[in-house]
Amino acid sequence: MAFLQNRSISLVDMYIDNSEPSENVGQIHFSLEYDFQNTTLILRIIQGKELPAKDLSGTSDPYVRVTLLPDKKHRLETKIKRRTLNPRWNETFYFEGFPIQKLQSRVLHLHVFDYDRFSRDDSIGEVFLPLCQVDLSEKPSFWKALKPPAKDKCGELLTSLCYHPSNSVLTLTLLKARNLKAKDINGKSDPYVKVWLQFGDKRIEKRKTAVFKCTLNPVFNDSFSFNVPWEKIRECSLDVQVMDFDNIGRNELIGRILLAGKNGSGATETKHWQDMITKPRQTIVQWHRLKPE
Repeated sequence: MAFLQNRSISLVDMYIDNSEPSENVGQIHFSLEYDFQNTTLILRIIQGKELPAKDLSGTSDPYVRVTLLPDKKHRLETKIKRRTLNPRWNETFYFEGFPIQKLQSRVLHLHVFDYDRFSRDDSIGEVFLPLCQVDLSEKPSFWKALKPPAKDKCGELLTSLCYHPSNSVLTLTLLKARNLKAKDINGKSDPYVKVWLQFGDKRIEKRKTAVFKCTLNPVFNDSFSFNVPWEKIRECSLDVQVMDFDNIGRNELIGRILLAGKNGSGATETKHWQDMITKPRQTIVQWHRLKPE
């Protein structure tokens, strides 16, 4: 991920997700090319395979919704393929007036749905592809595993870690959260994040963000720095708790993550922590699924 090094965190970073899908919801085959003369991105959605059955008949009626994030208003859709788990779309979409530099900050979002005539269409799975990762001159073709939609889950938190051994500073940046669980009657939450620096089971230092009202997708953009000597970096952990603020009752936990060194709180060392240690002075960005406790 050389392109990530030494540059500010952007929309593109927020959609880089190298984790394995939590369950198998099929794959999608598509290709990309770029018409340099007409500054046009050409997307061909070819087929899907091994999609899950969403209908009582044991099949689905799949179609693909296409967006170039961050623009969510202009979306394109393939035709619906009836009663199949291995649809062949073979459809081509043209995004005109996109200089190559502009595409570098765009993320291709392919979202497969099951069409339902009488109720809301079911989400089957989705793929996010930052276009700065793609060499469009090669006319690449992809098979990508679909990621299942977030359901009955607490949501996800985008964080970055950076450690400077020279001055013993550990920096945690809380960038944003998505699809947080609603805790209030209005179907929203009032989220904020509480962070504890721990050594073993002992809590040393606490920090927290501001409260964001009535949202399930808050953008925090808040950084906290802690003084941790190099020889102690594997012994500490960060207990990161996303909370729902309540004016009257007790604040409720929405979900939490533990970012831990090998010996921190008896936890196994997280990959995010490993990457931070092996790449000192670099900002390592990663999405984390929140756990209920």
